[in-house]
Order: sequence, then structure tokens, then C-alpha cells
Amino acid sequence: MTGPTGNRRYELVVFDWDGTLMDSAELIVASLLAACRDIGIEEPSRERARHIIGLGLKDAIEYALPTLPPSRYRELADRYRVHFTARDAALPMFAGVDALLAELNERGHYVAVATGKSRSGLERAMDHTATRTHFHATRCADESFPKPHPGMLLDLMDRLGVAPAATLMIGDTTHDLDMAGNAGVASVGVSYGAHPRDELLLRGPLACVDDIDSLALWLRQNA
Repeated sequence: MTGPTGNRRYELVVFDWDGTLMDSAELIVASLLAACRDIGIEEPSRERARHIIGLGLKDAIEYALPTLPPSRYRELADRYRVHFTARDAALPMFAGVDALLAELNERGHYVAVATGKSRSGLERAMDHTATRTHFHATRCADESFPKPHPGMLLDLMDRLGVAPAATLMIGDTTHDLDMAGNAGVASVGVSYGAHPRDELLLRGPLACVDDIDSLALWLRQNA
């Protein structure tokens, strides 16, 4: 795997994982709701549960379950992990993702991931999907500050030696696009994941696309 070559507007293309590359949003929601039932607390609405996708653990629980005492966060997280890991090996990447990542590599971009997943969770997901070789660098919420703090993007840019003006963030949540804005980085939203299009557009992305094929075309023409 080599670094950027040729005349590229964006040397570094950074992807969120859940809901952007992997079709995992529904399992995340279902696992959270099941964990709530396990520990005997009221479930949040599905809309509220979807909103937390991509956040760090503390921020996610505070938003989804604002009345849950912090002393029970670990209990909830442990049950969530049981439900999620029982099924995550079968989660697919969205159709067309492998071809898109391969094309970006062939065109000479750096390709990276900035995700709210833990390092162990991302490593497991990359192994299950055989996608590890597509990425030059990855950063996880338990290694840096969680979204929308710019820390993960700043870390990736520093590691790869790429300026904010030459970096593009792609994600399916407002947390992804807010992280990009906080880092001084351009962004593209994808509307097929966790957050609705109208919320993404409020963050001022360069584009908001509806599927991987449309994303591939936009990147081909603009990145």
C-alpha cells in the first residue's frame, strides 16, 4: 500500500464505520434495547437510540438514557456487548464498499477510519470483513476523544502528514460531520445510515448521497 500520488484534491479520505461502511445501525439499536430489557430499565425510542450511533460510551448513554445513574453504565454496556457480539460476525459491508475502497487506493489516496467503536471492536470487524488492507490508518474512540471532538481526525492527519484542507470526512451521522467541522475538514454525508438527510444537511457537507454508488461517483468527480 502506497501513499498519495498524482493531483488529488483530497489526499486523505476518512470514513466512519458503523452506518457508513458497515450495515450495522439496526443491530446497534436492537442490542441497546435488549440491554435495557436485560437490566430492567425503560427502553429509549428507536429514534433516540439511532441518534447515539458513533458517540463514545458515556455520551451515548447520557443521551439515550438521561435518567440512568452513572453507576449502572457499565452494567448496561456489558449487556449491550453481549447482544452485539453475538451477531456482529454476520454484519455485512454495504454493497459496493470493497470496490470503492479499492478504487480510492488505486487512485493514490490515503484511506482511513475514524470510528466510535472500540479498538477491539474495529479489529474484529475488519477481520470478519477482510477489509484491513484497504486502510492506511484507523482511529477509535477509546484511543482519543469521542466524536464530535476533532481528536481522531487530528490524530490521523498528524500520523499521515496531511493538512486539513487536503482531508475529507465521510459519515452518516451529525457527530461525524460536526467532528469534521471542528477539525477544519470538509465532509460528505451519507443518508443511508443512522441520521436523516435533513439533519446532515444542516451541518453543511459538500454533498449528501443516498448510496455507495453515488458516493463513489461523487468521489471520482470531486476528490
